[in-house]
Amino acid sequence: MIQESRVYAGIGSRETPSAILKIMHQIGESLSSKGWTLRSGGALGADMAFEMGCGRYGAKEIFLAKDATPESMDLAGKFHPRWDYLADYIRKLHGRNAMIVLGKDLKSPVDCVICWTPRAQIVGGTGQSLRIAKEHKIKIYNLYHQEIVNDLLEKLK
Repeated sequence: MIQESRVYAGIGSRETPSAILKIMHQIGESLSSKGWTLRSGGALGADMAFEMGCGRYGAKEIFLAKDATPESMDLAGKFHPRWDYLADYIRKLHGRNAMIVLGKDLKSPVDCVICWTPRAQIVGGTGQSLRIAKEHKIKIYNLYHQEIVNDLLEKLK
């Protein structure tokens, strides 16, 4: 399961609880030490917790809004329920979310997504990434669920 994969998306709400942020940092540290590559978006909260866990030398691909390509925004538009109402910068953020899940070329999906969302709902920018991951049948570990936290921490020992 998780030991076989090599690239993961470490994402989540900016309002992720501090106890979960600590776990995300621990997961980032552990996976980095095992040779995994983090893909994330550089946002405050969950993204930064995973990135800080990777440390200075861990492999990571951090996509920012400015990195979004026209292709990534076209793909993102297919998954957002109100795309036509979004400002250009928000569209770029969602394009970057597509790249986090599917790679810069949109053809190199992560092996899994590790995230936290309120009540495990598909909401916000993280929700956009989760919709794309579900469509591509990518395993999602939402740390909102304590049993998933316990399972991941056990596997990472």
